[in-house]
Amino acid sequence: MVKELSWQNIPTPSTSPVRVIITVNKEHHVAQARRMAIALAREMGLGKVAASCAETAVTELGNNLVLHATAGGTITLAVVDRSGAVGLEVIVEDKGPGIADVALALKDDFSTNGGLGGGLPGAQRLMDEFEISSTVGVGTRIVARKWQPCR
Repeated sequence: MVKELSWQNIPTPSTSPVRVIITVNKEHHVAQARRMAIALAREMGLGKVAASCAETAVTELGNNLVLHATAGGTITLAVVDRSGAVGLEVIVEDKGPGIADVALALKDDFSTNGGLGGGLPGAQRLMDEFEISSTVGVGTRIVARKWQPCR
């Protein structure tokens, strides 16, 4: 089930399955995705550090959509459950140009636009799970998850 939500009225995961899709092609869309990520993370009970990790990863991945994807892309945020463990899932998708060498792009200090080269590998370190698939000329899809620590 997909629900259209604003970041100000996100229901708690216990009362409703939540999935928010944000179209990102300008910097202010990244800020919107960041606000939604932190609101969802807090609602689902992630601690401050884990919520900040997810928020920062969303910001880095969103910035990559603005900087590298020709037409931007989407960030999907969802509260997920795996065998009773609750997590925040972040799916980032674009329609090109793709990443020619994913392994190289995940190395610290590698940059194609003169930046510091820490965004993609940093986002990978911040999240508990991180999967990336990319095809040159087709696009890139990243799925990352941050899990609620065991209590």
